[in-house]
Amino acid sequence: MINLVLCGGSGTRLWPLSRKLLPKQFVTLFDNKSLFQKTVERNQAVASRLLVVSNTEQYFLAKDQLIEIKHNDEYYLLESVAKNTAPAIALACLGLDEDDVVLVTPADHLIKNEKAYYQAVAQAKGLAGQGFLVTFGIIPSYPETGFGYIQANGNDVLAFKEKPDSQTAQSYIEAGNYYWNSGMFCFKAGVFLEELAQYRPDLLQACKVAYAKHISEGNAVRIPFELMNAIPEDSIDYAVMEKSQKIKVVAADMGWSDVGSFDALSDELPLNEQGNTILKRGEADVPVLTINAHNNMIVTRNHAIAAIDVDDLIVVDTTDSVLITKKGSSQKVKEVVAQLKRIKPDLCDVHRLAYRPWGSYEVLLDTDKYKIKRIIVKPGKKLSLQKHFHRSEHWVVVSGTAEVTNGDKVLTVRPNESTYIPMGEVHRLENKGKIDLVMIEVQVGEYTGEDDIVRLEDSYGRI
Repeated sequence: MINLVLCGGSGTRLWPLSRKLLPKQFVTLFDNKSLFQKTVERNQAVASRLLVVSNTEQYFLAKDQLIEIKHNDEYYLLESVAKNTAPAIALACLGLDEDDVVLVTPADHLIKNEKAYYQAVAQAKGLAGQGFLVTFGIIPSYPETGFGYIQANGNDVLAFKEKPDSQTAQSYIEAGNYYWNSGMFCFKAGVFLEELAQYRPDLLQACKVAYAKHISEGNAVRIPFELMNAIPEDSIDYAVMEKSQKIKVVAADMGWSDVGSFDALSDELPLNEQGNTILKRGEADVPVLTINAHNNMIVTRNHAIAAIDVDDLIVVDTTDSVLITKKGSSQKVKEVVAQLKRIKPDLCDVHRLAYRPWGSYEVLLDTDKYKIKRIIVKPGKKLSLQKHFHRSEHWVVVSGTAEVTNGDKVLTVRPNESTYIPMGEVHRLENKGKIDLVMIEVQVGEYTGEDDIVRLEDSYGRI
């Protein structure tokens, strides 16, 4: 069986932890691991092969996180444009044998009862082998209005239901044969493509055209932008599952959560003696103090936080943003993100600590005229050959050794040495050593935005 992991999604309801370039599936939340890592580890027991569907920006995040958990046998399908789940799954299945059984799992789900999960997967695999498209229903523990529901009679699906209001959700719970729609599936690749051909032939044809012209890059398949952009957007539920006559459901109580809000996240984390949830995410052990404060969730990376005489709050502190909301209201975070996209879009896209294919950078200070960064370049990696129109750069090496291309010169810069990159000069930074290259960069100019980069050559296909 092949585990097809869907890594799309921006996780906006977990802002400011989750951003466009570091969505929730890659944020370390449980046992110092990300939901993506836990998904891969969980499915290693049932799948012989891992196929990751990701966009090009998150590809290197996925690769690095798999290296961290010592997983080195995976394949990637890279989408240049997000088109929802139906195209993602179809493109992946086009590269498989028609009899391959595929277990489709989102990368951002938490499952605590793995025994129940494995039992459900075994049952789904058996049904998939008989030619059915199998979906997983979660036995509901309360009348949730944020999920779709599946009405069933045993393994037979009677109807798919949209997200209900509270009264309708309560009636579903009382009926006893309605399940949360988990977004996980199991089927043969060929059966799914046959059903897609029947119900969305236009979508399948566009996927076939795009896949036929894919670009192979080692263990990755990349779909060109113009062909990906021509594929209609649709979910697997709307495209196939709600129309097909070959649908079965496997219901399970597996301790499942999509961790779709801070309220949901709070429910999955341990409480301290005051009934508060404290999540520290930085390297420094900063104090979080509570005095007569109860049932709060406090998340911090590198700032000390004190809460006094407050109850039922969610406080999320990152380097550049702070979220404060009442418990029960965290679903409204998406409204905050919608406003930020209009007035300060970079706060939705990237943390001050940002990951790149070559390593990472952290913004230490950002003003109108200059910006200071700490840059880490991994061994054997290099930045693009580039230039800037609006800023000059000063580089100081802290540890490791840098090979610097500066115009027509190539320099070796060692710890406590520096170099200067004039505005408009073509330059590149490379680490040919065996340890991390750590350096401080000071940008000076009228504009220091991340989009002031003209890439002339790039090892990661970002030109």
